[in-house]
Amino acid sequence: MAHTDTHGALDDISYLARSHHRVPLLVALATRPRSGAELRDLANVSSSTVRRTLREFETRRWVRKDGFRYEATELGAFVASSVEALVGQVETERKLRDVWHWLPGEESGFGVDTCVGAVVTVAESDDPYRPVNRFASLLRETDQFRFVGVGIALLEPCRDEFRERVLDGMRAEIIDPPSVAEHILETYPDHCSKPLESDNFSVRIHDDPPPYGVCLFDRRVGVCGYDHDSGTVRVLIDSVAPEAREWAEILYESYYRESRPLRRETIL
Repeated sequence: MAHTDTHGALDDISYLARSHHRVPLLVALATRPRSGAELRDLANVSSSTVRRTLREFETRRWVRKDGFRYEATELGAFVASSVEALVGQVETERKLRDVWHWLPGEESGFGVDTCVGAVVTVAESDDPYRPVNRFASLLRETDQFRFVGVGIALLEPCRDEFRERVLDGMRAEIIDPPSVAEHILETYPDHCSKPLESDNFSVRIHDDPPPYGVCLFDRRVGVCGYDHDSGTVRVLIDSVAPEAREWAEILYESYYRESRPLRRETIL
């Protein structure tokens, strides 16, 4: 019986997936009652296609007619919610499948479910700085910023904006490996002097930071993945999900406890 029921469920899923308009129509009806004309305009399909789809929905007891409008039944609303969630999960996976190997592994506690609903910004051949530009836009919207990781590929292109944000009052804390801190101090001494002299910016040193980057903004959490062969940022994922914030806070705190304050002599 369970085997037969599974096939029946897959048949219904297959039915919904075979035409692009079916899931949006069912989700729309689960939101509020709508007329056939509204559904036709919403799905951009013919009236006959809408009528046929509604008949099929009625056969499955997913919708009922109330006057000249249709509305989802409790069963239809349940199916709409479930399928909408599945579509969102698959959309997330499709965004991640080519960049997942650059992101934290399961051993860090970072899972695919952490990325559901997140903004995924991937570097493209015609726009390799998309993740960096996304990071810069998030930096402009925050009053507090923390970072741990090998951050040179993410932070160096934004050095001017980062400096101005710190001098304008943004509080920032960065945990870097000694080699990165040394490179930044020696390459951009004028950029570093005033921020480090202010009370808004501190740098800490960790000998073995994660091979990815974790950014904590006021509202969002970001995770960036690097191609270490080319030294470029390949992907930035940012999210407001509580589970993403919890994961990032725990990870950051663990590296903070093992880090030490930046002193010139600590990296020489």
